[in-house]
Amino acid sequence: ALKPDLVVAWKSGNQASDIERLEQLGFRLFVIEPATLAAIPRLLRALGRLSGSAAVAGSAADTFETGITALRERHANHSNVRVFYEIWHQPLMTVNGRHLINDVIELCGGANVFAGERTLTPVVSLESVIAARPDVVLGGSSSVTPAQFAAQWRRYEDFVALRGIEALFVNPDWIQRQTPRILEGAQSVCAHLEKTRRDRGIN
Repeated sequence: ALKPDLVVAWKSGNQASDIERLEQLGFRLFVIEPATLAAIPRLLRALGRLSGSAAVAGSAADTFETGITALRERHANHSNVRVFYEIWHQPLMTVNGRHLINDVIELCGGANVFAGERTLTPVVSLESVIAARPDVVLGGSSSVTPAQFAAQWRRYEDFVALRGIEALFVNPDWIQRQTPRILEGAQSVCAHLEKTRRDRGIN
């Protein structure tokens, strides 16, 4: 009814039938699904051209790329920290190696302990997390504060493999949405992995 000049759709966040129907109705669609850090500035520039705000979009893309490059250069030669990334607590959900969050973990010199899973966001058991022996747990979607997130994992301290493993909060608004805010999420993840290296003596 609003007769938009452009419809922007999130591929995995919208029903395929809805996208198809809009196309059938003759609307101009731009369907996006940034799966890597490199895709975000590219899509920003493309969206800027389509919306008539190329200068603003280009500036935002440049800022994002500069920030990501600085993080990559700073953490390129650091030893890997084994990371379990929690995107939900009950059931326990994580990300595999094709997820954008995995890109962030690797950028910061981390190794996602469930990178080899086939499903993009697999449900895993606590036993499988214990077997994976992470150096740190990151996440925060099922919590409101860092203290709440840490408290959820302190309940598992009786398990030897998780004893002394910190659970560090990452604001989900910064990292679980495929936007330029992921730079803030990456900065948070990198800072947490630096802390873990210091605390656990990972050289």
